[in-house]
Amino acid sequence: MRLQLNSSSHTPLYLQLEAALRERLASGEWRSGQALPPERELAQQLGVSRITLRRALERLEDEGLLIRRQGSGTYVSQRVEQTLTALTGFSQDMAARGLRASSRWLQRGIFRATPEEALAFGLSPTAEVSRLERLRLTEDEPMALELAALPVRYLPDPQAVGDSLYAYLDLHGLRPVRALQRLRAVAALPRVAELLAIRPGDPVLYIERLSYLPDGSVLEFTRSHYRGDRYDFVAELKGGK
Repeated sequence: MRLQLNSSSHTPLYLQLEAALRERLASGEWRSGQALPPERELAQQLGVSRITLRRALERLEDEGLLIRRQGSGTYVSQRVEQTLTALTGFSQDMAARGLRASSRWLQRGIFRATPEEALAFGLSPTAEVSRLERLRLTEDEPMALELAALPVRYLPDPQAVGDSLYAYLDLHGLRPVRALQRLRAVAALPRVAELLAIRPGDPVLYIERLSYLPDGSVLEFTRSHYRGDRYDFVAELKGGK
C-alpha cells in the first residue's frame, strides 16, 4: 500500500498524497461510510509522516470526501445519488439504497400562509396551511433541511404525519402524480449551516418542489436545503432526433 511519492518534485508531498488518496476513494477501494485505519497505522502503511498524512486528510475533509468524528476516527463520506426522473420522498430514497433514514421535527402545525405559499396554492392572503419542517438524516448524519407546506384540506392534522409524508399521503389517497422542481446552489445561512453541521457560507443545494394531484391541484410546496458534499442529483439526458 506504500505510495511512490516524489520528494524532489515541486509539488509538496501532502498534495501528492492528497491526489493519490483521491484516486483510491474514486476507485471504491474505501467504501462509503468505511472507517480509515488510525492515523499512525495509515501513515506507516503509506510510508509518509503523520504530519503529511494529516494535511492531506484535512484537505479531503474540507472537500467533503472524508468525515472526522471526534474520538471515533476518519470515515469515507456517504454520498447519496438521487435521480430526477422519479417522484419519491426522502425516506423512500434512502430505503431504496439500504440506508437508514430518520427525521428531527423542528416545527409541525397549522400556520398562516406566507405570500409564497398562498401564491403556490392559489389561496387568499389570510388562509392557513399545514407546515412541516424537518431535519432529514441518513445513518444519523444531517443530510437535508426540509420545509413542506400543504393546504389544510389535504392535511388537517400535521401531527398525524410520521417519518414519511408520502406514506401518509398514500394512505389517504393523495399521492402526487407529477412535480416541478427547481434547483440552484446557494450559500448556507447560519441557521441552515448549524442544523446541517456545516460552516456558514458552505454551498448547499436549494430545491423547490411543487407536487400536483391528478386534477391539477397543487398538493405540496416544499423548500429544501441539501448538503452539497453529501448529495448528488443525477439526470439522464437523451439525444434528440
